[in-house]
Amino acid sequence: MDELVETQQTIAASSTPAAEFEQLSRSRQREVFFLLPEAVKQSLVEDMDREQLQRFVRRLDPDEVADVLGLATDETQTSVLERLDEDRREKVEFLLGFSPESAAGLMRLNYVTVDVDRDLEEVAHRVQRYEARTDEFPTIFVTEDDELEGELPGQVLAMTDEESVDLREHLEETPVVTYDTPDTDVVEVFRENPESSVAVLNDDRTIMGVIYAADLLRVIEESASETLYEFTGVKEEESILDGPVSKIRHRYRWLILNLGTAFLAAGAVGFFEDTIAAFTLLAVYMPVVAGMGGNAGTQSMAVTVRGIALEQISLSTGGRAVVNEIIAGAANGLITGVLVALIASVFNQSPMLGLVLGVSMVLNLVIAGFFGTIIPLVLDRIGKDPATSATIFITTMTDVLGFFIFLGLAQSVL
Repeated sequence: MDELVETQQTIAASSTPAAEFEQLSRSRQREVFFLLPEAVKQSLVEDMDREQLQRFVRRLDPDEVADVLGLATDETQTSVLERLDEDRREKVEFLLGFSPESAAGLMRLNYVTVDVDRDLEEVAHRVQRYEARTDEFPTIFVTEDDELEGELPGQVLAMTDEESVDLREHLEETPVVTYDTPDTDVVEVFRENPESSVAVLNDDRTIMGVIYAADLLRVIEESASETLYEFTGVKEEESILDGPVSKIRHRYRWLILNLGTAFLAAGAVGFFEDTIAAFTLLAVYMPVVAGMGGNAGTQSMAVTVRGIALEQISLSTGGRAVVNEIIAGAANGLITGVLVALIASVFNQSPMLGLVLGVSMVLNLVIAGFFGTIIPLVLDRIGKDPATSATIFITTMTDVLGFFIFLGLAQSVL
């Protein structure tokens, strides 16, 4: 595994990735290529000459060839396709016609179809011919009048001695999707049918291909990465293998925006400079108030964004959700406020400081619940992605208002 990771890093960092890639064995090339980030794959394909690219794709499955050539220019695609045998060329050209983010872009062509009235001997002959041509065992789809009836498990051929059996008695139900179904929706189909393969159908309900669970690993990983990237302000296309210049280019705008909001919080603190100077213990507890507010706001935001994604809530229907989050914030603020008030009272021998901290905690978590819910709803209403934009505004509100409440109460009471 360490050697594999080191190989990926070497290719990503090289100014001549194709030369590094060429040094690998054929089997190693296949393994390494499909683990590389999309941007690195793109650079590698662009750096390959047509001879090297043709050698690489020669032993790949048609769906893998389509994935590779999808990163090449039209001229390179044409040149490489012309050198493939007719059967593989037709399959690859067929797959290249679809979006890589659709069911058709995920599907494989390793299936056979048999009519429901055929006997097992005919099915076995069909499978054997396919295996002889491709060296793969196909998925067996059973149809009636070109309509999919189900999948015939391969073990039926090995375990049933009788040749004349009703195929219907051995069929397993097959989930289906149309060729233009988004890949994220295909993932949901697999979650509901985790042990199945999925048949991809054309508009006329005829079979176009098959998708296996393993084909969705890339989609699931990308979806998880996108969610993480959205919450942290990192560009989706950024990879851990990117060089420092690329990372700087992807991140600096977000950091500048964060810098601006940090100055707002600093301004709120500066307004109470004399109070802090007179009672320095306030500076110790300021991060507690700000941190609790930020965390609570992020929790509210996460629940709200999920509700928006599932179409359970919008700005026009979100009043009840806002009230619920405010009440939850007040209750959680009371619980944590009592705890921090006791700590301040005992360790600092200052019941009034404890009171200020406790009240500030309650009010800041109420603020967090309100803005953690309302900001994503407003951003969604104006057409902005709340997952990518809400965090910075929520944190700013909880920091600035939290400091004003805490330091303002301290100025009045202490």
